[in-house]
Amino acid sequence: MTYKQPVTIARGDGIGPEIMDATLRILECAGAMIQPEFIDIGESVYLSGNTSGIPEEAWESLRRTKVFLKGPITTPQGGGYKSLNVTIRKTLGLYANVRPNVSYAPFVETKHPNMNLVIIRENEEDLYAGIEHQQTPEVVQCLKLITRPGTEKIVRYAFEYARKNNRKKVTCFTKDNIMKLTDGLFHKVFKEVAKDYPEIATEHWIIDIGMAKIADAPQDFDVIVMPNLYGDIASDVAAQLTGSVGLAGSANIGDQIAMFEAIHGSAPDIAGKGIANPSGLIHGAIMMLVHIGQPEVAARIHNAWLKTLEDGIHTVDIAKGGRSVGTMEFAEAVIQRLGQQPITYTPIKYKAVASKEATQFQSDPAVKNRPKPDVVRELVGVDVFLFNNELTPNEIGKKLEEVAGPHFNLALITNRGVKVYPQGFPETFTTDHWRCRFECNEVLGNSNKEIVELLNRIYQIDLDFIKIENLYKFNGERGYSLGQGQ
Repeated sequence: MTYKQPVTIARGDGIGPEIMDATLRILECAGAMIQPEFIDIGESVYLSGNTSGIPEEAWESLRRTKVFLKGPITTPQGGGYKSLNVTIRKTLGLYANVRPNVSYAPFVETKHPNMNLVIIRENEEDLYAGIEHQQTPEVVQCLKLITRPGTEKIVRYAFEYARKNNRKKVTCFTKDNIMKLTDGLFHKVFKEVAKDYPEIATEHWIIDIGMAKIADAPQDFDVIVMPNLYGDIASDVAAQLTGSVGLAGSANIGDQIAMFEAIHGSAPDIAGKGIANPSGLIHGAIMMLVHIGQPEVAARIHNAWLKTLEDGIHTVDIAKGGRSVGTMEFAEAVIQRLGQQPITYTPIKYKAVASKEATQFQSDPAVKNRPKPDVVRELVGVDVFLFNNELTPNEIGKKLEEVAGPHFNLALITNRGVKVYPQGFPETFTTDHWRCRFECNEVLGNSNKEIVELLNRIYQIDLDFIKIENLYKFNGERGYSLGQGQ
């Protein structure tokens, strides 16, 4: 008996069940050797009272099969519901989001007929860590977390992907001209890892001009790696440039488990009408087949899909006012062309993957098992954040200078990152949230005793501190941004 790979499948919400049924029919007719295990996740689970949107039995299936084909889901608005996509990616360690973006001219309308780029997005960190706080009535914050090991994993994955897929260049997008520590670390690690791949060209773009270049000349890019939020936005823009977001699939790869999906949402406005384009999920399923070691079936489906486009069979989002077919009609057209090769498009052929590499492009063990760095950490100050909607910057500054004590000097006060004390401008707009930087007058080692005493003195003068951030140097290098004006 031929082995069938167990695969966890969630039909999803909105158009999810329609495009999943179409995709599964194609997989069956193409001879995919899979054994589906169906789970319920998403809107119905949320509304049953489970705020994560996924029940325990679904987790058990995912741990058992280690392969997940997921339809789009709907997260109910309000009510404290968590993003299920983020929950799954982070819980299962799916650190690499891989999104190919290919133009299908002349059969799909696009201004960029030579576009063929892959965006590799870090999937667990950055602002999507989801750590947010309302600190005052007027100010909320979201923490941006970039880690060295997390960055090493995604950057090395990007270079390994390029090497194994005969890609010639890897580009990094960050905003390290502004976020010098977080995005600066991402760019720094990119340059370090690039040295291990001398045969692959590299470049770096600031995210804003990089996005402009994607919109103007996507054919100039090959593989692009970037932090989470930028990658989310860039991959949707790139997908739309190919002709439709509905064409793009994605893979979410971890060391042990992988998830495959379309990049679009559940589109509840067209759910049940039978007009949704299943192509994004079809492409996700093709990536899944390559991942589990069934490249011949993947190529068979991909080539049939290309031949379907060549024959002018399009769903409504691609037809652009011309003749269109429904979701299942499109799937049946692909099935009819299984075994055929495209004529205008170059036929697709996927390389066989050795069984040990079925979960291909795992992170480098040297990253996972890396030794702890030998770092000298030195406490050199503290940022104390205050809530105050009554006093002026000068009044706050004078009060804090009186309680700074022998160990600290009040260096400055900022409001929304703009220096307001000393020598602030009266024209500067302020809110009720103040960052007050105290610098050490002497080396404190790593003791927090003096900081606790400082906070107590601030409390005694009725100033309301809401959080602190210790200021450190690591091996003599400053581990915090300078306050404006310094």
